[in-house]
Amino acid sequence: MQKTSDANIDLFSFLKPFSRNLWLLFLGTLIFVGILIYIIERKDNEALQNQSILSQIVMSIWYSIGDAVGYSVEFQITTAAGRLLSGGLYILGLILVASYTANLASDLTIAKSKAIISGIDDIKNGKIPFNRIGVVVGSAAEEYCLREIPKSAGIYYQLQSLNDLYPSLLAGTIVAGFWDNGVLEYVTNNIYCNLTLVGNDFDKSVFGIVTPQKWLYAQDLDVNILQLRETGELEKLRQKWFARQQCSGSSEESTAIGIQGTRGLFLIFGVICFLSLLLFAWKKRRNIKNCLFLLICLKKSSVKTNDSMNRRSSKTSQHSQNHQITSEILYL
Repeated sequence: MQKTSDANIDLFSFLKPFSRNLWLLFLGTLIFVGILIYIIERKDNEALQNQSILSQIVMSIWYSIGDAVGYSVEFQITTAAGRLLSGGLYILGLILVASYTANLASDLTIAKSKAIISGIDDIKNGKIPFNRIGVVVGSAAEEYCLREIPKSAGIYYQLQSLNDLYPSLLAGTIVAGFWDNGVLEYVTNNIYCNLTLVGNDFDKSVFGIVTPQKWLYAQDLDVNILQLRETGELEKLRQKWFARQQCSGSSEESTAIGIQGTRGLFLIFGVICFLSLLLFAWKKRRNIKNCLFLLICLKKSSVKTNDSMNRRSSKTSQHSQNHQITSEILYL
């Protein structure tokens, strides 16, 4: 048994450094920044002049993508609010690109690594130092090691119990260890997912059940064990305890960077976006005041027009009523 170090590579391995939610968040951030740049720059940037609204938005989003990955585009930001927003996006992209590159390089390095040994023959041939082989003192594994690999006598790494084998492998203190295949198969499938069995089985032996001599139920025990084998109960027990796997087929643990690890970065960038909008509003405060003043004037003018129309309608109604009364008097 040894520690696993291999990982599967698929066509979308380049996406694994980031989690799916982080990719979606980053893409949404680029689109959001592109829209903000369109709002801030459309009146002051000559590159966006004489363009359709759709073209302006697309160019702004393209600028945000280029700014995040360090690629220059057709136009430059001209306003102070736009520069602040562009600087914040550049810092965000710089950190994310560096994290992506480091994580991708780590994944590819792990994926290319191979198992140190492929079986017991590699240990016999001295492919790894004998002092990196863990053997439990006083066990059948020690007897086998001394019998088959006499050169390792007194050199192998001594373990006091089986419980010392797994932490030593995970910590890198030893490279490989010996023990019963049934126990190791269960452990690697259900408990220690970072450990694996290598090579074929060796030193196979027969296990028996110890009973007293001339035991009265010895024949009954043999018959029942035979019945369990014929009915498939023994196979069911083997499937239950040894074929079951709680560990995934791949020993690779997900190392993708998620939103939890970058939420502080996006929070700071959100503050920069807010400050950029405040700066944009401050620069455009005169226009905003003029617009508000114009809206107030239009509202007052509308109110006066309605009052005037109501007065005229009231006068017309009063005049019509007086004319009707006069006509009735003349008729009488």
